[in-house]
Amino acid sequence: MIRLAKPLVFLLCLLPLAFLAWQLATDRVGPNPVESVVHDTGLWALRLLLVTLAVTPLRRLTGWASLVRFRRMLGLFAFFYASLHLTAYLVLDRALVWHEVLADILKRPYVMVGFAAFVLLIPLAVTSTRGWVRRLGRRWQTLHRSIYLIGVLGVLHFLWLVKADLREPLIYASLLALLLAFRVPWVGSLGRLRHFRAGSAASRPGTRCGPKEAVS
Repeated sequence: MIRLAKPLVFLLCLLPLAFLAWQLATDRVGPNPVESVVHDTGLWALRLLLVTLAVTPLRRLTGWASLVRFRRMLGLFAFFYASLHLTAYLVLDRALVWHEVLADILKRPYVMVGFAAFVLLIPLAVTSTRGWVRRLGRRWQTLHRSIYLIGVLGVLHFLWLVKADLREPLIYASLLALLLAFRVPWVGSLGRLRHFRAGSAASRPGTRCGPKEAVS
């Protein structure tokens, strides 16, 4: 099942890029194509980052341990879209004029915050392989907890970027707050307790369930 699901998730993660390429090829990205490319790639980086953070809560709530196997792929795709976002900004928006880039970083807080989030993503992407997990040991988990800070910086980047209608960035901020709250020990234990109760109910005599449901 996992072998079939992984290629499907991989293709689903590529769909936003394919759709953006189709929009560019058919001239349907609006009056400012550069702004659309920068915005869309950044938005999908944030979305996939939140999906990556959602894996652990979903695993605890549903008991589907196999969800963890998708986390690395989702995290790497978040880095992939963040890289496209930064590249589009540097090449298309600023034409690699470095003094303008530096001026943006110093004068616009959202650019500095976004750049900081990307820099913090780099070591997570580099150390995502099994080899690095073995080499770093316990330090690997400590390093990868920086994804929480990256999520905060990503949402803050979006909030400061939007000047008028804050509804969309506030939705992402609310989702991030919910996902981080689930990491608080007593909140996370509620999800584990719910799953434990469901498993206990399924295993009681007279409860109708299939073999796989009872084993979970």
